[in-house]
Amino acid sequence: MSTTDSNSVAEDETDDGESVDSFRARARQWLAENMPPLPDGATNQLLAREDESGERARRLQRLLFDGGFAGISFPAAYGGQGLSRAHQRAFTQESLPYQMPTVFNVPTLSILAPTLLDFGTEEQKVRYIPAMLSGDELWVQFLSEPSGGSDLAGLVTRATRDGDVFVLNGSKIWSSGAFRSDYSLCLARTDWKVPKHRGLTMFILKIHQPGIEVRQIKMVNGTGEFCQEFFDDVLIPATDVVGEVNDGWTVASRLLFHERDATGGGSPYVSGVATAAAGQDGQRSDLLELARETGQTADPRVRQLVAEARVNDRVQSQLVERVTTGIRTGAFPLPAGAIPSLFAATNTERHFDIGLEIAGAGAGAWIDDDADRWGETYLLRQGLSLGGGSNEMQRNIISERVLGMPREYAADRDKPFDEVRHN
Repeated sequence: MSTTDSNSVAEDETDDGESVDSFRARARQWLAENMPPLPDGATNQLLAREDESGERARRLQRLLFDGGFAGISFPAAYGGQGLSRAHQRAFTQESLPYQMPTVFNVPTLSILAPTLLDFGTEEQKVRYIPAMLSGDELWVQFLSEPSGGSDLAGLVTRATRDGDVFVLNGSKIWSSGAFRSDYSLCLARTDWKVPKHRGLTMFILKIHQPGIEVRQIKMVNGTGEFCQEFFDDVLIPATDVVGEVNDGWTVASRLLFHERDATGGGSPYVSGVATAAAGQDGQRSDLLELARETGQTADPRVRQLVAEARVNDRVQSQLVERVTTGIRTGAFPLPAGAIPSLFAATNTERHFDIGLEIAGAGAGAWIDDDADRWGETYLLRQGLSLGGGSNEMQRNIISERVLGMPREYAADRDKPFDEVRHN
């Protein structure tokens, strides 16, 4: 399957049907009449955290679907609207004052549905993508493993063929929201006699079924978003293979491209934003609001910090546009998606560093379960550098696959996996 499948998103900035301006006006009216407004001081990020089971997000996603505003850039054949990126951006801008089902954005709609568009069979796409868009099914990715670190291709969860099914055994970890999700894309090893990248297969896996145990991992802020899964002789029908057997690395590479696109801010499949601090120009205003709240708007150092953050956001917005256009037109290779992903991660880290500096030492105080927002986000900021691969991995991708620099030495390259030492 080509990585530029014809079923992928409409890329044109305009559409042969409804104009962007007409669509924007229609969306503005529909949102005002149908979507609940954000309460004063609330963000979609905060509401999503309170919606632990995801039921609120499912209801909101269904509202969008019934109103004809779900999957704006998804093909109409699979329940979407078949419109352009420009239509999607217009809707997102108009949706800023409203509650939105942002839980569905990552990874269900921005990563896993696009991967199915690229590699799924027609039956898989018809069955699953409309269910995602309608809010009936949340999805998650089962990739990382307890012993794997950043070496995704070195995974040891195995799927052994037995007639018309595969038998899955092993464990996955750091799966965001798996406890409330319905399905996953799960990468497993199906051939141990070939080098590690060549013996993997991607599967559609129903999560809540016999043989699968999901454990939530308590985080420093008290939430249990991350999960670990244990598989004990789980049966997967052979019809649930995505792509080809033993060619799962091709599918996983495309999935990681969509993940970098999402974390870098370039995904055309995302509706709404998690925080109301993001304005229509893509720039966050939360640091300016913090400076006002703390009475520091006249402080030269604080003004410099706020200006630095706004410049970084503007650069990120322009970088996303440039790289996205470059990939779409073929001027840049697909791995160039690592560039905005890396910048977004480092920019977000710096943003929260600045926030803590402006908020002051008191933001680090934690009394019972009452944590200051800026102290909490400072603790969580490093994790934002791991989505789609760590910063170090993004730099490797840029150097080797974009700039053409020599690859790092790997002792297991071209060795059958059953001859490689692994934990």
